[in-house]
Amino acid sequence: MPLEFETAPAIKNAAPDAPRLAGLLTRHSVGTQDRMAFTEQLALLLATGMALHTALKALQAQSQNPAMQKIIQELSTDVESGQRFSQALARHPELFSTTYVHLVAASEGGGFMHEVLEQLLAEEQRREQLRSTLVSALTYPMFLAGFSILVVIFVLVVVFPKFGDMFTRIADQLPATTIALMWLSDMLRLYWWQWLASIAAVFFLVFRWLRTDAGAAAVDRLKLRVPFFRDIFVQLYVTQSLRVMSLSLGNGVSITDTLEACREVVNNREFRSLLRTVEQTVHEGGLISTGFTESRFVPELVKQMITTAESSGNLAPVMGRVAEHYERELNRKLVALGKMAEPVMLLVMGVVVGILVSSLILPIFKLSKAVG
Repeated sequence: MPLEFETAPAIKNAAPDAPRLAGLLTRHSVGTQDRMAFTEQLALLLATGMALHTALKALQAQSQNPAMQKIIQELSTDVESGQRFSQALARHPELFSTTYVHLVAASEGGGFMHEVLEQLLAEEQRREQLRSTLVSALTYPMFLAGFSILVVIFVLVVVFPKFGDMFTRIADQLPATTIALMWLSDMLRLYWWQWLASIAAVFFLVFRWLRTDAGAAAVDRLKLRVPFFRDIFVQLYVTQSLRVMSLSLGNGVSITDTLEACREVVNNREFRSLLRTVEQTVHEGGLISTGFTESRFVPELVKQMITTAESSGNLAPVMGRVAEHYERELNRKLVALGKMAEPVMLLVMGVVVGILVSSLILPIFKLSKAVG
């Protein structure tokens, strides 16, 4: 295993908890694509042998985003003043994660920063690909759900009232679904503003609750307990954490800094608690595999592979291979989820449309028989 660099003190001295005013003002103006472009271009310039401060000056001149240009200018100024590049990056936590900073810090003394930047770029691209897969799997089902709701509202508000007078003649012969839909139609037409206010209030209260510690914790617990979705989220968190571990340990980042970076990447409090347990075990002189073995979330394959890899001294490459395996599994499940959701939504739409049509046609048939 590569030598571990002491990166944490330098990073903490850079005061990441007190980002610059410029960072606070521009954090909504820069994002993933800006960071990826910066990383790719900087890696290319450093690979050609260009000095870091010269490369930063060149990137500053090329940047088309004023906010990103400002950040690069500050990075360049910090580096020219004698600060380490990792310290300069740590001053912009709104753009550069702890993992990013730790890896750059570990590479500064080894002369392989461009290789680390290329690895960071590849990891960012994999993360974006995974996000794109998830969005693609859910977009069409969500569209069908929204369209179905609009169709139902249109029928209830516009179509049903046209048959109101007709249906009152056979009120005692109407099906239960027709009576219920007519009542719902009246409620939507007469009290639409109350419905809108109620829905807005519910969304507001739910949103407020989700932003509380109790709400966020409840959602995190739900993610790891609902069947099928539990497997998806577990594989997502395992992939994210093992990717960071493989990348960090393989480039000489200390184990404690690596586990800290993993907690930042994983967006689930219960899984973060697992990583804190692993970190505490390591602080007490134990093994990484011990902390993972005691968790009820981690799949057995991961426990076995980490235990074997740690005993053989191949932790970083094995974690990378396990992460690749679960990334493939996660992509497969997301695609399956999208394919499964489409027919389910079509079935639901068919049932809803069938109820609406039957609630309109059956009374008309009864009325025509009564007239005949």
